[in-house]
Amino acid sequence: MKGLLLSLVALSLGFASPVWAMSRSGVVTVEIDLSKQESGKETRLWIPYAVSDQNQSITDVKVAGDFASSAVYVDKANGTPVLFARWDKDAVSRKLAYSFAVEREEIQMRDLSVKEPAWNRADYAEFLKPTSIGPTDGEVKTLADTITKGKLTVYEKAKAIYDWTCENMYRDPATRGCGKGDVCELLKKPGGKCTDISSVYVALARAAGVPAREVFGLRLGKKAEEEVTTWQHCWVEFFLPGKGWIPVDPADVRKAMLVEKLELKDAKTREYRDYFWGGIDAYRFKIASGRDLVLNPPQAGAPLNTFGYPYAEVGGQVIDWYEPKSFSYRILFKEK
Repeated sequence: MKGLLLSLVALSLGFASPVWAMSRSGVVTVEIDLSKQESGKETRLWIPYAVSDQNQSITDVKVAGDFASSAVYVDKANGTPVLFARWDKDAVSRKLAYSFAVEREEIQMRDLSVKEPAWNRADYAEFLKPTSIGPTDGEVKTLADTITKGKLTVYEKAKAIYDWTCENMYRDPATRGCGKGDVCELLKKPGGKCTDISSVYVALARAAGVPAREVFGLRLGKKAEEEVTTWQHCWVEFFLPGKGWIPVDPADVRKAMLVEKLELKDAKTREYRDYFWGGIDAYRFKIASGRDLVLNPPQAGAPLNTFGYPYAEVGGQVIDWYEPKSFSYRILFKEK
């Protein structure tokens, strides 16, 4: 049954055979060329820098280019690693290549007890706070209280919010990028992409007293070699006392429903909902976390809502990271 379920998930999201694998590995290469941007001004570039954790291994990291300087830093608030590079104002060519090998494991956390041990909310205060466009008061708090009425434990509240999100949000293919995640606007029109759907879950969870956070990543290619420039993805983790951080992905439930033209009542929809409650596939890896980021070194522009894309400034002016061809950058995957 597990193999069949993974097969269904993989097919829905566009994954190629074999779909039985519990891990996915390959080489990711990020190619940046800012040479066509305005000349005569200092150029600065920040790229999400993937690192190993218990679910992914990042090795054989290579950085090359004609930059004046580069280094890896960490943003102070969230601990997100950042690859930074700088070109002097007289630079004619401004190129950088960043590559690494990644091996990612599928996550399945199925034995989620509803019994709740004692835990200290102060230890997770950072994951209960509002963000600039993810409030936890007002209409968000009212809705969270309605959804979780009669639910006493973190597990019960987190599951109720997951069910509500799966049933009331929907994927809107017209959304730019992964979506902004403006929660109040999304409660008026609950359509968007992965950051939108994940942000609604996180805001509702935090308003209900459930520590939660978005995870920003990139999908791994489904073929032996593939361009994955626009394959950014966002999912969610909530903290379950006694178990740790639990992955959930209501956005991929809604994507599967859109791709396969499924209704909420369909049996396959239930399979996807069950799979993405405590489980995520191996065809993705984490690159960043946190909202309202001040990068390191600090950018001239406003704090970043999210950091899932390369970010650059020329003479202090922000380049549109949602337009990779004019930026320009591309991201390639090669199976290993």
